[in-house]
Amino acid sequence: MSHARAVDTPSPPNQPTALSTGVVVAGVKNYATAFTDPSFLRGVWFVLRFAVVLIPVQMLVSLAVALVLDALTTHLARIARLMIFLPYAIPAVIGALMWGFLYSPTFGPMQQLANIFGANAPFLLGPDLVFFGLMNVVTWQWAGYYMIIIYAALQGIDSSIYEAARMDGANAWQIAFRIKVPMVSSALLLILVFALIGTLQFFSEPQILRPLSNGTITPDFTPNIYAFSQAFSYANFNYASAISFALGIVVFIAVYVFLFFTRKRGSVFT
Repeated sequence: MSHARAVDTPSPPNQPTALSTGVVVAGVKNYATAFTDPSFLRGVWFVLRFAVVLIPVQMLVSLAVALVLDALTTHLARIARLMIFLPYAIPAVIGALMWGFLYSPTFGPMQQLANIFGANAPFLLGPDLVFFGLMNVVTWQWAGYYMIIIYAALQGIDSSIYEAARMDGANAWQIAFRIKVPMVSSALLLILVFALIGTLQFFSEPQILRPLSNGTITPDFTPNIYAFSQAFSYANFNYASAISFALGIVVFIAVYVFLFFTRKRGSVFT
């Protein structure tokens, strides 16, 4: 079954030409071009949508795991923390290659298992599923790191607070959601900022998986990939630099707006 599709490779925009007397200074032209470039804007729109879906999923997974591990008092909790944190210790390139092998429609174990039943495994790098396929890779890699941050915050809570809550008749669920979660809200806010910045700069995973996507991950899939393509595929370093700075502006605005709406109470969770 073929998953290939035609790909329109974005061509570099027109740049100022060099005169015999020297190089023409572009000024702000490259930045104006970037913010009207459909390829750049399409990549920004993708990472914004990706952040809206990915970040809540990462938060819920890491918070749930941290709450469970905080409630455990056996040696199993230490082993579980290590195993859940381990994906973060794996380099992003190696992790992406591992998932590329799992996703492969030709030699991947998912397809091999599907062959037993005479079926085709879903191609998680195809046009319809690449969003969720990449979300799975990023969640797997970063949820453990965020879990450690939340777990460390939970360990800093005075245990006498839990004892007082139990004496007042609070059960485990009430302690978790009415005491623990509000008291680690600053850690959750920190994770939100980290996740937002990282998602808007999305590059490593789609770039590594791009050759395996059969054209789904294009040279303008995300702003960082687009800047990379402009610089190293077209030697268009000036415009690539402008795209990079333009992305920095987008990240700054997004983080500033988020912090602006959470500044009064210090957190969106309290």
